[in-house]
Amino acid sequence: MACVEDSDRGRRWEPEECPDPGGPPPTTLKILVAGGFGAGKTTFVGAVSEIEPLSTEELLSDLGAPTDPLTGVETKTATTVALDFGRLTLDAGHVLYLFGTPGQERFWFLWEELCRGALGAVVLADTRRLADCFPAVDFFERRGIGFVVAVNEFEGGHDYTAEEVREAVGLAPGIPVVRCDARLPRAGTRVLATLVGHLLAGAPARPPSTNHQGELT
Repeated sequence: MACVEDSDRGRRWEPEECPDPGGPPPTTLKILVAGGFGAGKTTFVGAVSEIEPLSTEELLSDLGAPTDPLTGVETKTATTVALDFGRLTLDAGHVLYLFGTPGQERFWFLWEELCRGALGAVVLADTRRLADCFPAVDFFERRGIGFVVAVNEFEGGHDYTAEEVREAVGLAPGIPVVRCDARLPRAGTRVLATLVGHLLAGAPARPPSTNHQGELT
């Protein structure tokens, strides 16, 4: 019973290879997908989900410009106001339930509810606005939730190495930093597989710290 790649929807089970319904149920893992405003969270969840994803996006308007500045993401037309939800069968023993968090600061109070029962997280980083991922990194560090940082490669973004991103964000050595294109199912699946491996390995978390102030030079 092996999971196969589908170029359109990422990983899926062939009908004849579906897990035996009479066998032990797979382990379900609740995973959060967080990051700054416009970092690609909704796109990431939608790309990897094997079901039609649930999205709570609303159109942006000129009235929201003072609270949702579009510097660096001028083409963005909608934003998540509650959560995104998707599901991915990673392998025979693991099914991931994905919860995308809202990026705007005024919706951060929802993160506390969404993180209940979460075993891990993906923090999407946009190198055009790298500082926007700092609150998510701090949030998961303070709660001891294992996470990986996925650098979403936007056209026009800065091409930093993983170590440059690690230094700028102030990550502990054991936290993986991976590159991805949130639009591509295979790229998103690789990020999630890296996260699951990190969690199974013990996901060493750094003790609580103050807000990050590092900048790339």
